[in-house]
Amino acid sequence: MILYLIPLLLAVFIVVYFRLYLFAVPYNRLVILMYHQVEKESHEDLTVSLKNLEQQLSYLSSKKYTSYFFSELTLSTKRNVIITFDDGYRNNLEYLPSLLEKYHLKATIFIPTGFIEKGYNNYPMMTFDEIRSLDQKYFEIALHSHAHENVRNVSLDFIEKDLKKNMEILDAHNIRYSKVLAYPYGKYPQKKHDKLAFFSILEKIGIDFAVRIGNKVNYYPTQRRYELCRIDIKGKDSLIKFKLKLIFGRLKLF
Repeated sequence: MILYLIPLLLAVFIVVYFRLYLFAVPYNRLVILMYHQVEKESHEDLTVSLKNLEQQLSYLSSKKYTSYFFSELTLSTKRNVIITFDDGYRNNLEYLPSLLEKYHLKATIFIPTGFIEKGYNNYPMMTFDEIRSLDQKYFEIALHSHAHENVRNVSLDFIEKDLKKNMEILDAHNIRYSKVLAYPYGKYPQKKHDKLAFFSILEKIGIDFAVRIGNKVNYYPTQRRYELCRIDIKGKDSLIKFKLKLIFGRLKLF
């Protein structure tokens, strides 16, 4: 009998802890969610099912989360969210516009221009014309490099030229974008000297913010604008796990 009570007591503890945590936290919490693909069924971590995604967006809307573009950050509530998608998959175009409009939310799509030009692992990708056609009321375009190389493994000269190429190609296609970078593979230099040199490149070319993974909630305004954390939403995440991630980021317990 006691064994059966343990899950119930744990659930009660979590609910109570949620309430106390939300009551105590400051108003400047900023949750940045990371997605990739959307399909009717999910068979991998980087693909969220259409059903799960709609449940998650519905929850955000029902709980009065305020969604932002990076270009308009002015936090005013305890429930602030930026919804991001990486890579420019065509299924984003197929499913997101109607969902974002339905739930009055916004999303940022990080575009690696090399993937759009040459494709990526046989996945259907959006075209530049399709990217340009996205409704700017619901979509913000941002940077994901050109070649999608891990910046830990390439030179500063390569990084600078690659990011400039990312922007130049979007400019050439008359695509409006924010100077926000999602690090390919979520990686960036960790040693202090290397990190400072890398950040100086971002500053030089006018990058406003950059996002890693991190799986933590941010606080904004921040002194770490090139180390904003995103919370990785997995394909099989249940709604309760999604709710937990909104509060705590990653929980190893779950």
